Amino acid sequence: MSGRFLRLACTAAVAAQAVLAPSPALAAPAAPAQSVADLLTDLQQAYRQAEQATETYNATAERLQRQRAEVTRLDDELAIARRSLHASRTEAGRLARQQYQNAGSLSPYLRLLLARDPQHALDEGHVIGELARERAKTVGRLTDDERNQADLARRARAALDTRLALAEKQRKQRDEVRTRLSEVERMLVSLTPDQLTAIAGLEKTKTADAQRKLTTSGALSSTTTPPSPAGDRAVRYAVRQLGKPYQWGAAGPVSYDCSGLTSQAWDHAGTPIPRTSQEQWAHLPHVPLNHLRPGDLVVYFPEATHVALYLGDGKVVQAPRPGAKIKVSPIAANPILGAVRPDPKAGSLAHYTPPTIPQTAAEGSDEAFGTGQPTAPTPT
Repeated sequence: MSGRFLRLACTAAVAAQAVLAPSPALAAPAAPAQSVADLLTDLQQAYRQAEQATETYNATAERLQRQRAEVTRLDDELAIARRSLHASRTEAGRLARQQYQNAGSLSPYLRLLLARDPQHALDEGHVIGELARERAKTVGRLTDDERNQADLARRARAALDTRLALAEKQRKQRDEVRTRLSEVERMLVSLTPDQLTAIAGLEKTKTADAQRKLTTSGALSSTTTPPSPAGDRAVRYAVRQLGKPYQWGAAGPVSYDCSGLTSQAWDHAGTPIPRTSQEQWAHLPHVPLNHLRPGDLVVYFPEATHVALYLGDGKVVQAPRPGAKIKVSPIAANPILGAVRPDPKAGSLAHYTPPTIPQTAAEGSDEAFGTGQPTAPTPT
């Protein structure tokens, strides 16, 4: 928990107690005090729910972006189809007028019978046949264009309906995230300064214990395999973002949420990956923890609601939670679900020099439970 937020939360808690404390005569019986461990568990659970709602929002935002592109593509195709249909109708009208104007003339068969020069008549008949075939093609194009225009119009309407439904779904999910984060804020403001200090201490102790158990268990390799060329670029991009604020739904360049950081790091490395932590876990190849190399993604919690980028030596770079900044953390700061590798077929670099990490990069809270005022992006 960052020192700045801790001071703000303490001030808010003291002020709230001073204003809202009832007089001794009217005070209700005190409720049993929660242990520090229980308070930490409640905060972690509340923010896990908020982060799960955030990643759901992100997934819908990604689908909405793709749907907008599909609507634009279909609208462009529909405009082309309408121009083609207009041209076909113009040509069909011209042929219809020609046929009407020639309605009183002799048929090609009679012209051949009455002709003084049969060969000339046959040549003329060939031309007439070509014209007839051209008319048939024009009618066929008109029919196809009408069918294509109708199909595209139907698909464009359906795509627009889907876009509108996704926009409404995104709005509801945005409200859900705001509600979840507000619940975390209310919990934090209700705590006393001593409780906040105790929670921060317990958080650090639990992280240190989890990291020690992971490293001594042999589940994590004691040596770091060099990254792939793209993994190296992803790591260096993520390190350049250290100190920037967490903001839910954000994917840079000023602020990030957890999967916004990892997806942008790999996008800038030249290997686009899914936007959300759940999609990254579901669609990218899994890799054992003892085979991790820098650039791999470490996914947390059973619902895959948090993700970080592996730096090597048992550390990750992550955007932990609202109120915190992008930082370097122990890999075991949160319950690990597993790891994925965006470029499994790429070989490791022969020589690797890790990027320089600022000394302040490890300051602040490591766990992904929420602090700070939520700042919601406006859905587009």
